[in-house]
Amino acid sequence: MVKVLITGSNGQVGSCLLKQLQSCPEIEFLAVDRNKLDITSEQDVIKTVNDFLPTIIINAAAHTAVDKAENEVELSYAINRDGPKYLAQAAEKVGAAILHISTDYVFSGDKQGLYSESDSVSPQGVYGESKLAGEEAVINACPRHIILRTAWVFGEDGNNFVKTMLRLAKQRDSLDIVADQFGGPTYAGDIAAALIEIAKKITDSDNLFDTADYGIYHFSGLPHVSWCEFSQEIFNKAVEQGLLIKSPDVKGIKTEGYPTPAKRPANSTLNTNKITTVFNIPASNWQLALDDLVDYA
Repeated sequence: MVKVLITGSNGQVGSCLLKQLQSCPEIEFLAVDRNKLDITSEQDVIKTVNDFLPTIIINAAAHTAVDKAENEVELSYAINRDGPKYLAQAAEKVGAAILHISTDYVFSGDKQGLYSESDSVSPQGVYGESKLAGEEAVINACPRHIILRTAWVFGEDGNNFVKTMLRLAKQRDSLDIVADQFGGPTYAGDIAAALIEIAKKITDSDNLFDTADYGIYHFSGLPHVSWCEFSQEIFNKAVEQGLLIKSPDVKGIKTEGYPTPAKRPANSTLNTNKITTVFNIPASNWQLALDDLVDYA
């Protein structure tokens, strides 16, 4: 039987993993949040992994507070670099593979066009730097790794852009939304489904998984939009579903009109062709994921 250890089980992706794995009787899983496993403790990681002996480790734990990371440097690196390193080292010792979630923030955001897995990385803040350090740590510690870079994650659990927009739309008649940053909104449930599919293919003896296919993959949503366009789609769907009486007036503004401690990539558009080719996993359908907004309210 395939045994999967999931870290960050209370997060957006972790919560979806738990829900979806309930319908996978062929997979035994152990889900841990920060209260059950401190991934920044090497000894705790070793004990948990040695006790459970997973086939796959899915690391969905991360310090994702992008602006707070600018001041919480040590914490960011502890969770985003050291934790993944300990998990990958432990995976290597027990012969497991590790699936690790990363981010578009490893890129500068200055490129014209889509970012591919082979493009040069150049993070612009502590969050991106710590996540890149985590990627490198995983790669160096365990050859059986899949690093899944994603972007603009939203879901029914946790805090995210969709929930923020729905809340603000009930409070204000008009909103200024950044219109010069572009990316692919990604439904957390689709990330979870992609990770489970990858885990199954890696461990399916009949599939004869090619170990050359370990490595870095991009997974995010289509179509690519600006934050302003994303918000307008959220409001339109909310009106259709009766969650809003009317959409607030949306005004597109430039990034400098909404200053933040951390720099955001202007271009977060990821090329997802590789994951579709290798694993037959399509890009996230974020518009479909907005069809039940009552779950986000």
